[in-house]
Amino acid sequence: MNRSILIVICDFLLLSLLTFSTDMNHMADDSTPPPTKVVVTVNPVANPGNDLTAVMKQALEEARRNQEQIQQQLAEARAAAGQQQTQLSQREQQNQQLQQQFAAAQANIENLNSQLQENTARAQQQSELAATLRLQLEQFARTNQLAEAEKQQLSNQLQLAEVEAHAAAERAVLMQQEVQVQQAENARLAEGFKSLATNSSQLTQEIRANTALAPNTIFSDFVSNRVEAGIFAWRTGLFSMDTTKDKKTGTVIVTDGTNFFALCHVQDTPVTLWDPGTDWDKFAGTLAWGSAQASIRSLSFDAQDPRVVMMSVTPADARRLGCKIYRLSGDPYKFQDAVLVGADEGYYGECNFQIEPSTPQYVKLDHNLFKGLFGKFNPSRGDLVFSRTGELLGIMVNNTYCLTVRNFNAAATFVFGQDLHDQHTGGTLSELYGYVFQLPLRFQ
Repeated sequence: MNRSILIVICDFLLLSLLTFSTDMNHMADDSTPPPTKVVVTVNPVANPGNDLTAVMKQALEEARRNQEQIQQQLAEARAAAGQQQTQLSQREQQNQQLQQQFAAAQANIENLNSQLQENTARAQQQSELAATLRLQLEQFARTNQLAEAEKQQLSNQLQLAEVEAHAAAERAVLMQQEVQVQQAENARLAEGFKSLATNSSQLTQEIRANTALAPNTIFSDFVSNRVEAGIFAWRTGLFSMDTTKDKKTGTVIVTDGTNFFALCHVQDTPVTLWDPGTDWDKFAGTLAWGSAQASIRSLSFDAQDPRVVMMSVTPADARRLGCKIYRLSGDPYKFQDAVLVGADEGYYGECNFQIEPSTPQYVKLDHNLFKGLFGKFNPSRGDLVFSRTGELLGIMVNNTYCLTVRNFNAAATFVFGQDLHDQHTGGTLSELYGYVFQLPLRFQ
């Protein structure tokens, strides 16, 4: 091969290698400055016999040095770009801080403007208030002048009044002495009148408490104040059929001074004391006197004898009904006899009763001394017994014995208007029946 052609080929290969390296660096970083142009000088061949390998080594060494120089320039360019990026970030942060400071300054300006407006308005109000105060001060000065003139006039009148007051004081002393004498006399008369009224009231109460009323009077009073009690009971029977039972009876409202109840015998209600007892679903009832009515709120069984039932009445309901409220007998043994009244059949009569020391809560009516005064006199359980003073003594629990009602203590209570399943009426009625069944036979 011709030597000149071989040199040209080597030069072409070196230029291609340098160009390819430059393009790769340019692709790695667009911010890198263009590579330095390399000029290859072809030295004339002194000795055509030099080996081609030596020439290639020299060309490659030269290309390596140029590539290292380019790599160094690229690293410097990248470092400069990083510094520029850092400076740019710092400038952006500074710009953000400046913007925040600017916004804060704007807000402060707006607050100051608002405060300025408020201060201006306040100053204007104070100016108006000052003007108003000046006017009031001028008016006060004129009023003070008028008051001084009136004060002088009043001083003159006061001197005259003092003279008159001195004379009036002397007259008042004389009148005061007369008044004291009169007051002492009035006090003596009032004390005597008060003592007389107290003695008269006590005497009247004592006379009433120890005066026996006629049976006609007691019965007439009962008829005028008899309250009709109606009680309804519901339960589900066989085949899911509703079973309703209701009872009505006449009674009176009684109080112990605090509580109010209407009393009757259990036979006058839909409830039966038995074993097993009936499980009722619901109770309802009313008390009526004339056109006035009140709802029955509960049904209680007396703790002494559950056959006597008590229907609670509130003070408001008692006032609404408007009938007479009977009191429990404070001394049931004051008189030997009592008045028995049939609550529904309309009979009444006077009878004697006997006390049994072993059972002081019961009194025995003497059938041999019944004096029927009206109607067919056939005493039975549920009849009301009144003392001769007109107070309620008790209720007949059978044809012979009367339970004396001393208080309203209850052995059990059924609340009306609620679901009775939770009140277990059947079990309660069974227990109450067991209590009555254990009483002596003469009381059953």
